[in-house]
Amino acid sequence: MSKKIKSTFYFFNSKSYIRIIVNIINMKKLLILLSAMLPLTSAIARTETVKSPNGQIVVTVSDDNGKPTYSIALNGVEFMQNSPLGLVTDFADLSQGLSITDVKTRSISQDYTVPTIKQPKVHYEANSAIVTFQRENKDALQVEWNISNRDVAFRYNILQPKNDFYASIVKEEATGFVVPEGSTTFLCPQMLPMTGFAGTAPSYETHYTADDATGKNGWNEGYTFPCLFRNGDKGWLLISETGVTSAYCGSRLLNVEGNSYKIGFPQEKENNGNGQVSPGVSLPFSTPWRTITLGKTLAPIVETTVAWDLVEEQYAASKEFVYGRGSWSWIMKMDPSCNYDEQKNYIDFSAAMGYQTVLIDAMWDTQIGYEKMEELVKYAASKNVGIYLWYNSNGYWNHAPQGPRGIMGRAINRKAEMKWLKDIGVRGLKIDFFGGDKQETMRLYEDILSDANDYGLNIIFHGCTLPRGWEKMYPNFVAAEAVRASENLFFGQAECDKEAFNATMHPFIRNTVGNMDFGGSALNKHWGFDGTRGNTRRTSDVFALATAVIFQSPVQHFALAPNNLEDAPEWAINFMKNVPTLWDEVKFIDGYPGKYVVMARRSGNKWYIVGINADEKPLSLTLNLADFDLGNTYSIYCDDAKLNSSLKQAKMTKKKTVKVSIPQNGGLVIM
Repeated sequence: MSKKIKSTFYFFNSKSYIRIIVNIINMKKLLILLSAMLPLTSAIARTETVKSPNGQIVVTVSDDNGKPTYSIALNGVEFMQNSPLGLVTDFADLSQGLSITDVKTRSISQDYTVPTIKQPKVHYEANSAIVTFQRENKDALQVEWNISNRDVAFRYNILQPKNDFYASIVKEEATGFVVPEGSTTFLCPQMLPMTGFAGTAPSYETHYTADDATGKNGWNEGYTFPCLFRNGDKGWLLISETGVTSAYCGSRLLNVEGNSYKIGFPQEKENNGNGQVSPGVSLPFSTPWRTITLGKTLAPIVETTVAWDLVEEQYAASKEFVYGRGSWSWIMKMDPSCNYDEQKNYIDFSAAMGYQTVLIDAMWDTQIGYEKMEELVKYAASKNVGIYLWYNSNGYWNHAPQGPRGIMGRAINRKAEMKWLKDIGVRGLKIDFFGGDKQETMRLYEDILSDANDYGLNIIFHGCTLPRGWEKMYPNFVAAEAVRASENLFFGQAECDKEAFNATMHPFIRNTVGNMDFGGSALNKHWGFDGTRGNTRRTSDVFALATAVIFQSPVQHFALAPNNLEDAPEWAINFMKNVPTLWDEVKFIDGYPGKYVVMARRSGNKWYIVGINADEKPLSLTLNLADFDLGNTYSIYCDDAKLNSSLKQAKMTKKKTVKVSIPQNGGLVIM
């Protein structure tokens, strides 16, 4: 063997070579170990908590695996499981690859007044936190939280990116709501666009389902807000949104799978397909608020003011607007009743009832005419009665033939019409048949309200979306339908058969977040032209009185008729002459959605304790009236087992309790 070969052989057998090999092996092991630890390192999430002022509600916000999430607990009980946050824009995906980089907290304590809502003077306290999520010092998203003692609210603040973007399209939201396993639902399916009467859907007018299972998606299009869930025997939560203006779209709730839901933008074919689904925004921008009201009982949901706590007035009121009770021929007599003679009859009826208004519904433009309408408004004014006039909203988004048409959808026509309305002294408008929840439609709502304010007109919307804080945002906004309302009682007996069931849903869902223009409280035995024919009313007269209190709206056009002055019980007419439409306080007493409700409203120093029952079994309760100053004697309107209604006077017991029994389809009023 040569020396060269020997020396090489010697080198490879040396101890130094062994050390090199060992070092290389150890280095590889270290690299393998580090690579194995890398996912564990990235999985370490930053977690922040925000509590309500009383500490009972805890919101936990995290950036687990780069994805913003949140969860909610009430008194240590899980009410919202880990749920996604974030949104996707045209300049960045702000739902993943983000880390919490900053948290700013503060306390909120403020007072505000809105005369038309369930509690006009509100003191709002909450703890607020702005949690900033950022990607490598580049794109950032803020999630702003307001946590009160009964509500969780959050919205997104989209910051202006560093690449000179000043406008953006929000393509979708990742916002999710994962309710606890085993939750049951009380939801209203989203209607299919351009369906229903003359293509006027969606309009929030489908039936609620009660105690249904999670994992469904309505009619495959999700659900309209608000959405109620029961967390077993642990409590309740209501999901909704507020603060929607023309700067965004309205949203719905879509089921992802099982107990997981997410925010959905409007359907493509809404508004007759015109306008994009994804909202366009100017940067920086804040989205509408998503709200979650929760409680061990339904009291926080019935009494919440979250829809108005979070929003600001968009313009000042042009005058002091007037509200109150009114009559309405159309609900019993339909389109043919909108003629001069019948409306004059209803003006006289409103005057006899001491009511403030008459609503003249569809087709007045052809069946009365503009010239004769001026005469009618003057006649009403001589009786101290104001007039509301109906309008079709359309342009191109419905096929409804009823007029006036083609006015409210175009600014030039609308302003000219509103000037005429102001000049002749019309009190307000009921505008019907809107096209959906796209940003395009939200702009129409806002433009109508703004123009109407300039001309001193109150506005009621029908065939429409849910009001989202609008009572505070737009001071001339009165109420919206956005519910399967009283007209359906005229259209079908099956609806009359379910009247009590539906009525016991609304105080816990639809009417909790906004004024509801239902138009009920009929005293005719039948829904028809003369009260003797048509669908049979299954509910009692006391039921009708109770819903006049249960359903919240500052303007109530009741389904009463002139014949009720002769054929209805005197005590019922006297009650309906004086029932308030503006309230100072609301209190939940007892109830279950779809079965029964007992609640109280206060007007001035007078309390109205009211109840209705949809359950087959009579509702027997012992009510504690200690919280209500009813004096030594009180009036009680009640029904017997056969729904024979009566008014009685009773003395208050020393314990200030009263035992009551409400039969199915019956009612109760104590005052």
